[in-house]
Amino acid sequence: MAGNDWVNSYLEAILDVGQPLDDARPSLLLRERGRFTPSRYFVEEVVTGYDETDLHKSWTKAVATRSTQERNTRLENMCWRIWNLARQKKQHEEKEAQRLAKRRLERERGRREATDDMSEEFSEGEKGDMVSDVSTHGTKSRLARINSNESMEIWANQQKGNKLYLVLISLHGLIRGENMELGRDSDTGGQVKYVVELARALGSMPGVYRVDLLTRQVSSPDVDYSYGEPTEMLTPRDSDDLSDEMGESSGAYIVRIPFGPKDKYIPKELLWPHIAEFVDGAMNHIMQMSSVLGEQVGGGKPIWPSAIHGHYADAGDAAALLSGALNVPMILTGHSLGRDKLEQLLKQGRLSKEEINSTYKIMRRIEGEELSLDVSEMVITSTRQEIDEQWRLYDGFDPILERKLRARIKRNVSCYGRFMPRMVKIPPGMEFNHIIPHDGDMEDADGNEEHPTSRDPPIWAEIMRFFSNSRKPMILALARPDPKKNITTLVKAFGECRPLRELANLALIMGNRDGIDEMSSTSSSVLLSVLKLVDKYDLYGQVAYPKHHKQSDVPDIYRLAAKSKGVFINPAFIEPFGLTLIEAAAYGLPMVATKNGGPVDIHRILDNGLLVDPHDQQSLSEALLKLVADKHLWAKCRQNGLKNIHQFSWPEHCKTYLSRITSFKPRHPQWQSDDDDGDYSEPDESPGDSFRDISLNLRFSFDGGSGNDGSMNQEVSSMDRKSKIEAAVLNWSKGKDSSRKMGSMERSEVNSGKFPAVRRRKFIVVIALDFDGERDTLAATRRILEAVEKERADGSVGFILSTSLKISEITSFLASGGLNPNDFDAFVCNSGSDLYYTSLNSEDGPFVVDFYYHSHVEYRWGGEGLRKTLIRWASSVNEKRAENDEQIVTLAEHLSTDYCYTFAVKKPAAVPPVRELRKLLRIQALRCHVVYSQNGTRINVIPVLASRVQALRYLFVRWGIDLAKMVVFVGESGDTDYEGLLGGLHKSVVLEGVSCSASNALHTNRSYPLTDVISLESNNVVHAPLDSDVRDALKKLELLED
Repeated sequence: MAGNDWVNSYLEAILDVGQPLDDARPSLLLRERGRFTPSRYFVEEVVTGYDETDLHKSWTKAVATRSTQERNTRLENMCWRIWNLARQKKQHEEKEAQRLAKRRLERERGRREATDDMSEEFSEGEKGDMVSDVSTHGTKSRLARINSNESMEIWANQQKGNKLYLVLISLHGLIRGENMELGRDSDTGGQVKYVVELARALGSMPGVYRVDLLTRQVSSPDVDYSYGEPTEMLTPRDSDDLSDEMGESSGAYIVRIPFGPKDKYIPKELLWPHIAEFVDGAMNHIMQMSSVLGEQVGGGKPIWPSAIHGHYADAGDAAALLSGALNVPMILTGHSLGRDKLEQLLKQGRLSKEEINSTYKIMRRIEGEELSLDVSEMVITSTRQEIDEQWRLYDGFDPILERKLRARIKRNVSCYGRFMPRMVKIPPGMEFNHIIPHDGDMEDADGNEEHPTSRDPPIWAEIMRFFSNSRKPMILALARPDPKKNITTLVKAFGECRPLRELANLALIMGNRDGIDEMSSTSSSVLLSVLKLVDKYDLYGQVAYPKHHKQSDVPDIYRLAAKSKGVFINPAFIEPFGLTLIEAAAYGLPMVATKNGGPVDIHRILDNGLLVDPHDQQSLSEALLKLVADKHLWAKCRQNGLKNIHQFSWPEHCKTYLSRITSFKPRHPQWQSDDDDGDYSEPDESPGDSFRDISLNLRFSFDGGSGNDGSMNQEVSSMDRKSKIEAAVLNWSKGKDSSRKMGSMERSEVNSGKFPAVRRRKFIVVIALDFDGERDTLAATRRILEAVEKERADGSVGFILSTSLKISEITSFLASGGLNPNDFDAFVCNSGSDLYYTSLNSEDGPFVVDFYYHSHVEYRWGGEGLRKTLIRWASSVNEKRAENDEQIVTLAEHLSTDYCYTFAVKKPAAVPPVRELRKLLRIQALRCHVVYSQNGTRINVIPVLASRVQALRYLFVRWGIDLAKMVVFVGESGDTDYEGLLGGLHKSVVLEGVSCSASNALHTNRSYPLTDVISLESNNVVHAPLDSDVRDALKKLELLED
């Protein structure tokens, strides 16, 4: 079109269209009525949706169109799409600015309230400690590194007495020890290589007896059979010095746990509903291995893992649950973080937040990462940038508050129940023993007369064929064709700098491809841009871009670049770490790298090159020219890299890693620290049996005695409990246990070694129904009890009542329905914060509390600091949302216990959703589990590692009760912890019709759908109408015979 007339047509179309058009005015109807114009059509289209992923392809096709009119029309359309992208970007930036401002205010408010609660002001000494602690996070201070073989030998000798058992978890992708299929899909990449090499290296370290890398067992015809093997031993790279450490079960192993769809390999986004199944399978393996190792090197006592290390969000979620079930420390490595990815995707503007969540399950991933922060003792990062710019996006981590808490800890000042994981920067390790830096020149490449049979690697010829002068130094870039890698700026810098072109060649190793049209739209767009720039600057004979290379070719590519006295470059806009920079340095290549991200830390250690602004094309070319032209500088950078590269070796990585782990406060099941040998199957009474019976019979009496069943102000403290246990044991040892007056049944139970009674059952029925009212709950409970009356009479089935009620409320509940407490073997109370067994001695009261369960779940319990924060939150809710001074939320003192703060809610609709309260507490570094129960009329705040399903896992760990022999009865909805009851190895019966609108509303407030958490298609889950025969459901689950 002549001039700019078409612009006016677009402006007119915008004014005509105004607000988004509805379906009643589709653009095609305009064509049918003869009033179709490209401008009107595209304005209507972009208002309702757009997709610019093929923008570059569309532009290319438009320019290539022969018809002038059609070409102009297409170009006009493209302009509108670009305009729309700019509009969307501006809208996103406005929303992002509002979100960041809100988040900043929340952070400041939370930080201020946390500081106010920590009432003791910093002394001058504390301020000094805080400053020194900041330096440990800064850039100038690092842990002492191994810089000689002698120092490594000294450290190794100090570790030889240890027999550590370590568990690593990496769930997604295809993992095996040799011939890894890196790049096969997006799930099988650098993380797979990292975790395998980490496990292998740790297994070779002094003081480490066993390392298990747990992953998914994949028995699918689509993948190699090796991924279906249950175990695989990782052969050490160097086993010369391992003779003293070797044992029957020692070394590093890949252990594959079956979970998820059988015979099917699925992407990581679809693994989330099956995490609980993995947790149960992994727990079973760890329990067995702990016992085996205990027999071998532990003197008969189980050797528990020193740490469970989760890699990525999915494994972090699983590691958190395992840490709680086994009461052992947890470590997290994020690798790639969900919040950071969400930010990047939103900035691109291609997908809405809902579409992003649907595609990547991003909100479920973020919640998994938040839970991992709640539980982790330590978070391992590769760079400082990961801490400052990525982890600080999370509710559960605040660098400023972390430093304040650390300063108080150093001064032994109370943090009032606040905890923050320790962020530790440990760069990934590499294996350098097989690398021999090349010292020859390109003149040697023509052949070797002394060794005529030695041939150059085939990849050399594949690259060299592109160059008209192959003797020039080679600038090497190794990156996939992704816009973030900034390859086009590199080509522009090379093409526009004539001195650089005259001195060097450029090699671009951009992954593998068969045809450009078969690549993704983003990758093909980048590659086409590179080809156009090569043509624009006439770089033929100076730029190589081979189509294929194997993973095994990468070392040879580095060697070729080093042999030519070339330079390695990473021009990415931001590089989280930069492992290729370390690999290149190991082969003697100086580097030019982006100044954004991990390369800053790498350069500080290696000092083997130059850092540049990736957006500054001129600085890029100048840095490359400086290194290529100045041979003295090149030699100095090469030498520095080779001299310092050992600091990124696997021994150095593992030494720092193990030093951190051994500094953890030991955590393991507490009963193992007593004389209890863990073997509960002996028929004869032993001191261990009697000790267990004594300790477990320290109970609250509801018939008298203490006069209080657990109110907050009069509960027995944990120290009092320990004192009572010790006194009881002492009395027993002196024959003074006069308090024990066992009836015939109790004596037989103890003599059979089967106390509590839940241990002798063939299968367990767990009733976890969250009804609207007490009457419905009683009716359903009776129906379930009556359905298995035959099995209940012969003792083959036991019952557990799992509820949000307090034990005193359960007593009233059973009495009102005419049920006997002895009908149940155990009671999970207060949403999982308390565990009781049925007492066999009526004189001592109806229930026995398991104090060991409290020690199992009390990790990071906020105590009084948490209670004060919750009361302040309740007051703010009442002030903002109450009418006429009405108390919407109040602390229920009579329902609270040591490990459960209960709040009564009068208007559930007026209370913020559970995720908002959880966020508030995380921002203030308070780690807990918030449960909205009883249709939102009650809020239970319990320890972060406590829940109703975790209580069932505790029964497995404590008493060896097989989870596969448990069946949990739930409704179609329930309390906000409902989702945890439907996953795992245990069976579930969903009673249809057992739900309510209020509990459904509780679950709609979740930031992710229920299907991202549980798989309702599992064979372990059956649905049954409320009025149906319960036995039929149990038969479907193969727990009862026909």
